Formats: sequence, structure tokens, C-alpha cells
Amino acid sequence: MTPTFSKILIANRGEIACRIIRTARAMGIATVAVHSDADAGALHVALADEAVPIGPSPASESYLVAERIIAAARATGAQAVHPGYGFLSENPAFVEAVEAAGLTFIGPSAQAIRAMGLKDAAKALMEQAGVPVVPGYHGEGQDPDLLAAEAARIGYPVLIKARAGGGGKGMRKVDRPAEFAEALASARREGQASFGDPHVLIEKYITAPRHIEVQVFGDSHGTVVHLFERDCSLQRRHQKVIEEAPAPGMTEDVRRAMTEAAVRAAEAIDYTGAGTIEFIADGSGPLRADGFWFMEMNTRLQVEHPVTEAITGVDLVEWQIRVAAGEPLPLRQADISITGHAIEARLYAEDPARGFLPATGRIAQLGFGTGARIDTGVRSGDAISPFYDPMIAKIITHGPDRDTARLALLGALRGTQVVGTATNVEFLAALAGHAGFAAGQFDTGLIARDLAALTAEDPPGDLHLAFAAIAALGIDPAAPHLGWRSWGRASHALTFLWQGTPLACRLTLEPGGRIGFQLGGGAPLELAGLTRDGARIALRAGPTRARAEATVHVAPRDGGRLLSVLAGGVTRELLLPDARAGSAALVDTSDSVLAPMTGVIVTLDVAVGDAVTGGARLGVMEAMKMETALLAPRDGTVAEVRCTRGEAVEGGSVLVTLAAVPA
Repeated sequence: MTPTFSKILIANRGEIACRIIRTARAMGIATVAVHSDADAGALHVALADEAVPIGPSPASESYLVAERIIAAARATGAQAVHPGYGFLSENPAFVEAVEAAGLTFIGPSAQAIRAMGLKDAAKALMEQAGVPVVPGYHGEGQDPDLLAAEAARIGYPVLIKARAGGGGKGMRKVDRPAEFAEALASARREGQASFGDPHVLIEKYITAPRHIEVQVFGDSHGTVVHLFERDCSLQRRHQKVIEEAPAPGMTEDVRRAMTEAAVRAAEAIDYTGAGTIEFIADGSGPLRADGFWFMEMNTRLQVEHPVTEAITGVDLVEWQIRVAAGEPLPLRQADISITGHAIEARLYAEDPARGFLPATGRIAQLGFGTGARIDTGVRSGDAISPFYDPMIAKIITHGPDRDTARLALLGALRGTQVVGTATNVEFLAALAGHAGFAAGQFDTGLIARDLAALTAEDPPGDLHLAFAAIAALGIDPAAPHLGWRSWGRASHALTFLWQGTPLACRLTLEPGGRIGFQLGGGAPLELAGLTRDGARIALRAGPTRARAEATVHVAPRDGGRLLSVLAGGVTRELLLPDARAGSAALVDTSDSVLAPMTGVIVTLDVAVGDAVTGGARLGVMEAMKMETALLAPRDGTVAEVRCTRGEAVEGGSVLVTLAAVPA
């Protein structure tokens, strides 16, 4: 067997870098991490055997600078470079530079990446290989009038896609001709910002689509196999949220047709390493052998690869390393089989209630539910940077059948708590519990159709407030001098803020350790049997004395303390203002538009004196390679514009103000 490498460099960051390090260590291979200034204290840096700084925080000045990465590999004696996914993973020039430096690229050839790197050329190649493709326009002409005419020819709705895109970047669904010009301009800007290429293609939008992809793997000895399919149909903004393997409703006939097409696609370009052939399937009824079409090939490892690993028992990163070292594939096609079902959810720092805006902040506390594989690149105390993708972790569950895996995922999500930044964990739990998803009846439009219900957030209940009050007051039966009096009652009034709404409550400590709680003018709640173990609090509540537990983390916050309470599988964050802050904690921002995150102003659509209507677009900002519209909070007149086009602004800063409404 060909000797493998003794040291590899990982040209990436975050959870994928950590995941590669774990496999390399198990194989006895030393690892070299690279890091920007922002990542100097990151988890992947701590896990690697060596770490090399490669530049400032922006990816364009560090992780995307091939020369610095190659120099780091040569300086540390690494023999190969693993690109992870994103950044330079699908850059053929990087592959050639790595090989020119005498190093091995752990991935496909530059020729294969080029063949599949541009969606238009890839579709033409697939047609030649007999792989079905989606109807559309994939030509070189990019005149807006030509593109609009092609969209009309294809028939609305259409999908505008950056030809060098991925991860939903540079992709816009257009329902009507009147929306085409603006969507085209936005897709081009995002394609240029994300991939340095504003070229787009246009495809027919399948109205009930399912996104099903096939994991393929090739070696340098001419063998290509597949490792079955994944369903990635649960998406928002064209970005995957929950993925699973195998695909619900998949029949052996359809699987055979789809996997054979995927293998043909890989063989057509002499593919080596891990790759994914992505198909769009007609989800309006049962899956059909003639009802799927090629979309694109990702010439790298996918974010969702753990679900394939779970059902096949294969370590795909180990296969990547062995194939790059010249070894044949460890298994033949007949030796690869499906065991059970696996589901993955992507935990992001983002705010579903605000259109899934990426969030930043320092993670004061990070904890995950049990029964799941967790792939993460952050720890408690780490900061979510505005410079990179805001993924916190991937939560993966595996079971003998789909519903077992789904319920395990739901339990793991309900036990996950992140303090210090907004996350999508409750949204993910709502998805995992969605009736359509539970039944395996869904398509890529599910989230958009049921968005209001999936992002609805109920106010904190009595128990959330009671646990918060106990934690805020330091009530502990092991230290009864805290809060209790030596005789009589001790009554404490507190007012918490939830999403700016004041919630007044009262906690009364009775002799004998009993506790009374009342939220506003609601019915009193009797609590007993209080126990505490660090952040964990347990008690018996209500007339039936049902046991209730919570994990409460308290973090300092400007003007008070933030209490994150995980109870009943639901987390609520409550702010207890500092008494000295007075009413300053209740800020009226109805006259202002704030930057939702740190980013750059792309366009400004208004000037001082302009009349605007509530919800009108005032401008666009870009952050984390995504564009976000800035909307007027109400009808009014623009009184002040505090930013300029191209300006970098801090999250929370005031960008536009409206004239005050006359009394």
C-alpha cells in the first residue's frame, strides 16, 4: 500500500478544519493550521500540531491568499494541502500552485475543477455525457436585455444563478418580469463579491423542487463509486438548513437512475477524490426516474458529508487523504451499503425573526444536547466574527429509521443553548417537529410557505421568569442567607425585558423553603424543592408539583445582566436592567434604521428630505457575503443619512433617521 503523508496543512478554518484534524490525528498524521488575525485563538488553531498566521482578518487578505498558504506548507514541511470547503477549495489555480510547489492537493485535479467550476460549461458537458439538465440559458451573452428575453423564453418563474456560485450566493428567484432587472443586478453584485465573477445563467424554476445530491468518489486508478444520496431540500435563501440521508421516498429504481447518472458525470471528467453531483427533482408527487435534472457538481467535500458517513460507516476525509496519496478506494461499490438514517441541522448565529440576518457576538456559554454528533469550530468564550460564515455547529443524529433520527435531532436541539448571540436553534427545532417534514412530504419551498409559524416565538412563560428570578437573586438552598430572611417572608420585585417588552414579576420566599412566584397580575405559582448545581436549577412547580428543570446562564450586558434560560426545550433570553440605568434600557428606535450587523453599504436609495413609506428600501448592505435590504421603520421624511456608499459600518450603528412625528 502506498505510504500516506506524515504531515498535512489545512487551508481552512472553523468546524471543517477541526473535523479534518480529528481524522488526521487518528491516522497518525501531523497537522498544520493556518489562521487570520481574527482566528489567532480559534479552536482549529488550538487542536493542530502547528499553526501559522497568514494575514489580516478579511478572508481576501488571508484564507484566499494562495501564496501565503503555500509558503506556510513549505515552511512547516507539510507534504499535502487539504482545502476543506469554501475559500480556495474549488480554485483550479490554487491546485496548480500547490502542485507546482511540490505539494499534493487533497482533492480533484485542476482540470476537473475547471470542467465543473462554471455552471454553464458544466451543464453542456453533462448533456454530452447523457445526464439530464434543467432547461435554461447558459450562454456567454450577458446583456441585461438579452437575459430578460431569455427569461421570458424559458417562462417565469426563473432562477438567476451566479455561474461560479455556491451556498446560495448570487442566486435570485424571479416571479415576474418587472422584478428581473433588480434581481439581476443584485445577483451580479453578490457573485462578484463572493466569487469575483458577475456572470450569471438562468434556469427554469421547478415549482415543487426537491434538492437531492449524490456523493461520488474517484481514485487515480480509474474507479468511481457512489455513496448514495442525500436530501437537502430544507433551505432558506437557497442555503441548506437540514440535510438527511437517504432521501425520503426514494425507490430503488430512482436511486439506480440517479446514482448511475452521478457516476457517469464523474467519469466524464476523470474525477478523483470526493465530489457531489447535485440534482433537482420534481417533488410534486412521488420521485420518478425521469423526474430529476443535473444542477451542478461540487468538486470538494460537502458541509453535509457527516450524514453520508453515518449511514455508510465511511470516513470520507480518510478516503480523501488515502486517494490523494495514490491509494485505491478502500471499498468497491458492492461493499458500500446503507445502514439506518441520518439527519444534520446547521446551527447558525443568525436571527430568524429578522429575516435570518447573520449575528455576531461573543459566545458566553455553549452547550449541546445529548445523543448527537457535534461538529463545531467554536467554544464558550469565542467570538462570532463578521468576517466569515456564521455557522456555530452541525448537529448530526443517526438511528435505525428516519423517525428515530428525527426525534433524536429534536431532542438534541432542545438541549442546545447558546448565550451571547442570536441563533436559529428554535427555528431548527420547529423544522424538526414540522408535520410535513416528519411525514417526509416537503420540497425546497416548505420554509418560505410556513415561515411565520416556523419563526414564531412565544413570550417566556412563568417558569422561564421564575428560574430567571431565582438565578438573578442568587437564591440557593445551600446558602439560605442569600435571599431568605431569618423570619417571615422576603419579597423581591423584578422587571425583566424580553425583546424590549417589560415583564414585571415578584418572587416571595416563604419560611420552610417554599417559594411563591407571580408574573404581573397572573395567577400565583407555588415552587418547592429547589436544588441548584451550578447553572442547573431544579424544583417542583404548580398544584401537581411537577418537576421542572432549567439551565440558566448569566452574562454581563451593557445596562444590566442577560439571563439565558433553557426550560422545557425552549431558551428565552431576558435582560435584567441595572437599576441605575433607569428608563435608558427602553430605547425607542422607531425613528432610526440601524445596521443589523457589521458590514459595508452597497447602495443608498434615499437622501435627506425624501419622503418614504414604511417598509420601503432605503439601501442595501453586504455582510458575510450576503446582501440585506435596509427598510424604513414607518412612513416619514428622511432627516439624516449617516453613511455613504462603500462605507464599512458597525452593527447597531444608526444609518438613517426619520423626522420625528409631530405631537
